[in-house]
Amino acid sequence: MAAILRHVIRASAQRSFPVRLLNSNEVKNQSNAPNVSTKEAPASDAQILNLSDSCKKRLEEICTDGSFLRLTVEGGGCSGFQYKFDLDNKLNEDDLSFGTDKAKVVVDNISIEYCNGATVDFHTELIRSGFRIVGNPKAEQGCSCGASFAIRLD
Repeated sequence: MAAILRHVIRASAQRSFPVRLLNSNEVKNQSNAPNVSTKEAPASDAQILNLSDSCKKRLEEICTDGSFLRLTVEGGGCSGFQYKFDLDNKLNEDDLSFGTDKAKVVVDNISIEYCNGATVDFHTELIRSGFRIVGNPKAEQGCSCGASFAIRLD
């Protein structure tokens, strides 16, 4: 399932669609375009993944041999997509790195599209502890355990 999802997303990500923003005069002259937005496009398409202090602290404790935390988004879970965390030590050519050498999180370029702007956190409870994603602006809803989510379709 995840392999099929990645193939479909890669194929659609390689397509480029020309977009032109209309200025306010052009919008006024468009008689058949009542729902045209004139807001400016974001200045940057930067990929951002934040690391909480507890995440950095835990990674510094467990990644002493040059390893890092790999975050992957896969199809599945009770809400459609799920986060997968693994310790890894091999970078791929499509990987993006966040953090420092002592506390690094790596995400492939497909998965970042589903968690761009989110925060990786390390959470400790009485019965378990682990990494989790909080504040994902791309997620509309999630399951109660926080491991899976549905994509926001804005």
